[in-house]
Amino acid sequence: MAALREALTQRIGEPRYRLWFQNNTRFRRDDCQLVVGVPNCFFQDWLQKTFAEDVRAAASAVFGSIAAVRFVIDPQLFQAARQAEREAQSGERQAPSAERQAPSAEPRAPGATYAPDRDDPAGMTRSPQGGAPRSALRAPRRWRRLGDFVAGACNRVAHASAVSIVEEPGQAASPLVLHGPVGTGKTHLLEGIYGGLRRSQPEWRLSFITAEEFTNRFVQAMRLGKLGSFRKHFRECDALFIDDLHFLATKKATQEEFLHTFDALQADGKHLVATCDCHPKLSDDFCPELTDRLLAGAVWGLAVPDPATRLEILRQLGVKAEPVVPEDVVRFLAGQLRGNVRELEGALHSVRHVSRVAGRAVDVALAREAVGELLRHSVRVLRLADIGRAVCQVLRLEPGTLQSKGRGWAVSHPRMLAMYLARKHTAATYGEIGHYFGGRNHSTVVAAEKKMRTWIERDTELALGQLRMRVRAFLELAERALEK
Repeated sequence: MAALREALTQRIGEPRYRLWFQNNTRFRRDDCQLVVGVPNCFFQDWLQKTFAEDVRAAASAVFGSIAAVRFVIDPQLFQAARQAEREAQSGERQAPSAERQAPSAEPRAPGATYAPDRDDPAGMTRSPQGGAPRSALRAPRRWRRLGDFVAGACNRVAHASAVSIVEEPGQAASPLVLHGPVGTGKTHLLEGIYGGLRRSQPEWRLSFITAEEFTNRFVQAMRLGKLGSFRKHFRECDALFIDDLHFLATKKATQEEFLHTFDALQADGKHLVATCDCHPKLSDDFCPELTDRLLAGAVWGLAVPDPATRLEILRQLGVKAEPVVPEDVVRFLAGQLRGNVRELEGALHSVRHVSRVAGRAVDVALAREAVGELLRHSVRVLRLADIGRAVCQVLRLEPGTLQSKGRGWAVSHPRMLAMYLARKHTAATYGEIGHYFGGRNHSTVVAAEKKMRTWIERDTELALGQLRMRVRAFLELAERALEK
């Protein structure tokens, strides 16, 4: 099969082959068809959708005529993947090297120029004062993979951008900013890109850090007079990954330092990937220069999982631990829960825990009992039509007013408020909201949300339809209407 692997590598490129096929597949010729063994359902679906034609063409070039290509779950690959996951969950890892075991001869500043090892990006598990690594005190962090990320309508573009960085290092847009509510997969993608580059570009020097840790290390470097080594560490890496960038929002000195780091990386053509809780344009606390630079790359949002994505997430989580959750229970939970990924994970943990404690098999009745309290507190899923109806009801507007082309304040102000409520209470994208409320574009909704944040902060009084009222009072009335 070496000839087949070579032919496939030539078709899809070596980085993509290493990422998706190397160590993850087994090829077997069975009469006139090629069987491709994979470790799990995700690889089966992804490779079949993405690479089936390439595999068929490569097989035909090597073997002559191939009637079909089948992707099947290979028992050995499946067991190897499960074993690797168990080891990661239990914190098993190889013993630290002599360098990591030996105590540091002198204290290190946060910006010290040691190179991170493969399981210790940016020295995050090393004690800030040097010496023994923190792994001696706690289990190492488990890094998530792009291969485990479930892509759907709520996150497909963000996921594709993450994959493109790993598949085409140095070619994708930089910076890449991933934004969205908590529990939607931003950090998962960030870690997945980091892990993918770590495997495909072993010679690269990568730095992964949270914005809070960046701030702490910057402050300590200033206090110890070690700014030179701090800057060398971050500005000379090949790719910088920074989580929760919004932590820098009110920290002007740290923002300025990060801005210079950003410029140094961009000047050298290096990658920068960041996560944030909102679109950079909506954060009034970012300095204008930083906002401008973040908008120069790719900015993609992630939303709360839609029904199809929610079902697939639960399927994957349901087979990763014992007891395995049956399909009917997975479908029940997907139909009842409306929250983010963490809520879905918590629901499965509850089901498994009740099963073990009660000594009962996992079924729909047990699942309903285990997540009963969570379901009682679940919020009804709201649609854009519900938002429009509530705003028109509170402001005594005729149905369809918010979809009209009018630009006067009597229409534009209520429409902006409706757009804000749509962003807050639905999983709709900026584009979907703009299209629903009169065919507006993405930037109009971004500007409306930003303006609303200012009005809410100042509790501005506005003329809204037939009424004059303060913004906060209107929001309270509209959200009460949404609850009915």
